[in-house]
Amino acid sequence: MYEPRNTVIVSLEDLKHSSVPFQILEEAFGPSSLGILIVKDLPQRFSRLRHKVLSYASYLANLPTGELDALSRPSAKYLSGWSHGKEALKSGSYDTLKGSYYVNCAFFQGEGVTVPSSVDFPEFTAPNVWPAETSLPGFQVAFEELCTLIIDTAVLVARTCDQYAVAHIEDYEPGYLEQVVKSSMITKARLLHYFPPAASSQSLQATNISPCPPASTARDHDSWCATHIDHGCLTGLTSAIYVDEAAHPPQISMSDRTKPSSTVPALPFLPSAPDPDAGLYIHARDSTVTKVSIPPDCLAFQTGEALQIITGGKFRAVPHFVRAGGAVKDGTRVARNTLAVFTQPGLDEVVDRAKGTTFGEFSREVTRRFG
Repeated sequence: MYEPRNTVIVSLEDLKHSSVPFQILEEAFGPSSLGILIVKDLPQRFSRLRHKVLSYASYLANLPTGELDALSRPSAKYLSGWSHGKEALKSGSYDTLKGSYYVNCAFFQGEGVTVPSSVDFPEFTAPNVWPAETSLPGFQVAFEELCTLIIDTAVLVARTCDQYAVAHIEDYEPGYLEQVVKSSMITKARLLHYFPPAASSQSLQATNISPCPPASTARDHDSWCATHIDHGCLTGLTSAIYVDEAAHPPQISMSDRTKPSSTVPALPFLPSAPDPDAGLYIHARDSTVTKVSIPPDCLAFQTGEALQIITGGKFRAVPHFVRAGGAVKDGTRVARNTLAVFTQPGLDEVVDRAKGTTFGEFSREVTRRFG
């Protein structure tokens, strides 16, 4: 059954001034928590950037097939650039209900910085592939600006976690998590586009994937909702937007494509999800499932498995999944767009000091586990 629970909310100013009480942090990330912290009072530009970048998700997903194919990178295991229909589900089928666009966030380290390539980990180090400016004018600039804002905020959350860890974990290295988040070259962003249900019904039939089940049974039947835990440190999440692509087709005019320094118009979006069951769900440790709502002017940060290891279990990664929503009224084509930024330690960063395990080695273990 679904149980309502309040999420923990802190202000950006409290993070900046290191004034978040330890009890609040335990309620957000501790053993009995939902593993999520909401940050409010963000810079004014956040709402504009969120609207713009999440609108781009619809424009991107509706580019011609040839342009999307050119943005895909099989050599990076489809974890760089555009990915659609490549993610295996528990049923053995492939997820055609959403498309993803992956970007390495090494640009956070400075203009022109790129991650050194690794033959062993192309999914983390493959160069970014951006749409041409004539295809999506202004996309790269807006995307990088929003991701930088999210990582800047994650650094402050990490600093607060460090202060807690120093007080509660023996021999914890002061400033460790902040340094990990701030210096990582493999933090990864994922722009997600859940295709309108009306458009995806044929894909469901073609791939023999069952639609996401009613709320009462979703926790036991999440074949395409994909319950999982993140394996990085902190995952930054925006609230989703819902766009009726029938009323507002995400097509870019030729004049917008050819204007110097052009940006595409942000798309109008619905005030709320047309299906009240759509959204992010978290499996709590008491076997209940909680639907979590992120306010549109806020960011959420979820705990990952690497953070759980780093803190010796003081903070816990929590299983979660997303329901994109069911069919809506005739004549509408409602897509769901959102952005996740996975802050991850460097490949050579030691995450388990007792075993000497690096994040690269830990990632191999995760791959073997879920293979």
